[in-house]
Amino acid sequence: MATAVERGAGRASERALADLREAILTGDLAAGAHLGEVELAERLGLSRTPVREALTRLAAEGLVETTAHRGARVTSFSRDDLDAIFDVRRALEPRATARAADHATAEDLDDLAALADRMLAIGAPGPDQDLDALVGLNRAFHARLLDLARAPALAAALAGVVHTPVVTRTFHAYDPASLARSLAHHVEIVAALRAGDGDWAAAVMASHIGNARAVMVGLR
Repeated sequence: MATAVERGAGRASERALADLREAILTGDLAAGAHLGEVELAERLGLSRTPVREALTRLAAEGLVETTAHRGARVTSFSRDDLDAIFDVRRALEPRATARAADHATAEDLDDLAALADRMLAIGAPGPDQDLDALVGLNRAFHARLLDLARAPALAAALAGVVHTPVVTRTFHAYDPASLARSLAHHVEIVAALRAGDGDWAAAVMASHIGNARAVMVGLR
């Protein structure tokens, strides 16, 4: 049985991991930013050990890159990296979405619809638009679809690309028309799942990924 000290250390490591992952995914820690253990420990109010463990795990997720004599940095992505990321998503994520049509319950669909509707509301142009808040909602929507696919191998293959900063932070790069298409795709995916039509859901997801790719690859 774990001791109180071990449990405390585990909680500190998990907190460091969660806080740093969120800071990277929301852009608070920008691509290429240096990740010094001392500075991060002070920022989080933790010792260096859980921060070091968190950075190791984030490196395994692809969110952090480490270089000898230079330490850790938030991963940056080249055009080739972007092409590879979207190639993987285009090959696998529509398939996972199609599988979700076979497993989604009415409650699951209501939850997905609530996420899609919330994204529409806060993504609409105007003084209440909140592009940063879209990040977490979008991540939750896609994660829920992966869970519903009930395909661990697909989920594992997609884990390293669906939640990369370059994917989750695209909302700030969208022009109004591209953003509107993206948000509408979420609503249509839910409609396809309600209809039990996996092919329809997969086709919308493919369009969704193509829309994001056009935005992000066009920036490089």
